[in-house]
Amino acid sequence: MKPHLIIFAILIAGYIVYNLFFQTEDDKTNTAFNIIYASIIFAYISFMGYSLLKKMRK
Repeated sequence: MKPHLIIFAILIAGYIVYNLFFQTEDDKTNTAFNIIYASIIFAYISFMGYSLLKKMRK
């Protein structure tokens, strides 16, 4: 489970760094990127939960 948490921490850090330093000038593009990146983060949370439940079943 530790590698999953490390990858999750990297995803969160990347999201924060992007929003602090690398935002685009266009608000629509920036909003679209934020939505897509947040969707990837939530999908990874779902994957972590699924893999945890799978490990608990065994």
